[in-house]
Amino acid sequence: QLRLVESGGGLVQPGGSLRLSCTASGFTLDDYSIGWFRLVPDKEREHLLCISSSGSSTRFADSVQWRFTISRDNAKNTVYLQMGSLKPEDTAVYFCAAILSNLCPSSRELYDYWGQGTQVTVSS
Repeated sequence: QLRLVESGGGLVQPGGSLRLSCTASGFTLDDYSIGWFRLVPDKEREHLLCISSSGSSTRFADSVQWRFTISRDNAKNTVYLQMGSLKPEDTAVYFCAAILSNLCPSSRELYDYWGQGTQVTVSS
């Protein structure tokens, strides 16, 4: 069974940091580009960052510039989203998604596999 599992979410105070992980099971991520998305109620799923299979990253959301970074460790079959200087408006369910490509398309419809999401709450 092919799965993506996100972890690392939780409650954090404004200004704090979290690192989310996206781990694949049933397949290896080496040939996949991975995107991180987030969903807030009553809004569309927002594409934040993507890392290609070759390791180059693309930022799609201006709101996370200078605060969030994406990285991958193929040996661990895991992609990370490092989040810093967190704000209450970062509160959302965060998802990772995989596409069998070296490209990072902006459209979420093009991604093949999705995780179930992990909740991040930024609050004092």
